[in-house]
Amino acid sequence: MSFAPLSNDTFLRACRRQATDYTPLWLMRQAGRYLPEYKATRAKAGSFMGLATNVDYATEVTLQPLERFPLDAAILFSDILTVPDAMGLGLTFAEGEGPRFAKTVREEADVAALAVPDMDKLRYVFDAVTSIRKALNGRVPLIGFSGSPWTLACYMVEGKGSDDYRLVKSLMYSRPDLMHRVLAVNADAVAQYLNAQIDAGAQAVMVFDSWGGVLADGAFQEFSLEYTRRVLSQLKRHGPDGQDVPRIVFTKGGALWLEDMAPLDCEVLGLDWTANLAKARALVGGVAGGPGKALQGNIDPNVLFAPPAQIEIQVRKVLESFGAPHTDRSTTGPTHIFNLGHGISQFTPPEHVTALVEAVHQQSRALRRA
Repeated sequence: MSFAPLSNDTFLRACRRQATDYTPLWLMRQAGRYLPEYKATRAKAGSFMGLATNVDYATEVTLQPLERFPLDAAILFSDILTVPDAMGLGLTFAEGEGPRFAKTVREEADVAALAVPDMDKLRYVFDAVTSIRKALNGRVPLIGFSGSPWTLACYMVEGKGSDDYRLVKSLMYSRPDLMHRVLAVNADAVAQYLNAQIDAGAQAVMVFDSWGGVLADGAFQEFSLEYTRRVLSQLKRHGPDGQDVPRIVFTKGGALWLEDMAPLDCEVLGLDWTANLAKARALVGGVAGGPGKALQGNIDPNVLFAPPAQIEIQVRKVLESFGAPHTDRSTTGPTHIFNLGHGISQFTPPEHVTALVEAVHQQSRALRRA
């Protein structure tokens, strides 16, 4: 496969801790329900899975936010639960209810039956990656992603989203042996899934540990972090074009474990809005010429409901919290990728996203001239 050369590699440079002219920006769930054009395409598709499994529709909705906003990366339109769906759990999305599995993994027999799925069952995802990469035509890089082994396990055991994680934590505490078996299968499946996305053209990959933060200290390290590490250890370092593929790990609610995450074999750590960027930079951001992690995040998504003037103030606070950007092109150093602290709300006014993107680009350029 051959793809067009990148005309904007700012996001990838920041992932590699290389100096950039401004702070790059993309948004978690940037292709989605806050855009009227997304809703129109989803209506044509008939359902969420109808949208996600159709290569043309998935390509269309991935590119929609880039037509509106000068974002610095695209992220594959898909769902974190495609892997357990391919394991035979039967994923559906009821309007207004979120994801649900027809089968759950709660008993010893359920766990014994779990296996890494045939990746051909996920061919629609990999075909979408290639289609999107071609459609981007080098405009910006494409990010592939998966849920973390622990986050997938939460849905597989609970059968849907949860408020208290009672079922998955009951299994974890009462039968840790079964929990470890589920997580090991999930980790190996996620690694194969992300490697296939890399082969299809993804230029960076992200592990969403969306529910890592619900774990107790100690349990996080044993049941979440250890299996994220297992995924990372198996990932390909280069794509089919020979370019390196940065790896991003985002743990919602994980700021208190930054020191534990510092040794992870990844380039970027994502932070939610509870994290202090200056402290994170001091802990894991590294220094010029030395090792460290690029940081991604972390404005509160609800800032986007404030008027544009207030959005600009909050952008400045985030940029100033990270501190002086790395500007020496002869070496690596601490870098920042601007993002939300979690996914964008479906109720967000698109014009407020315009204000956010303009503020990040303008203010971060000004910071570099200061």
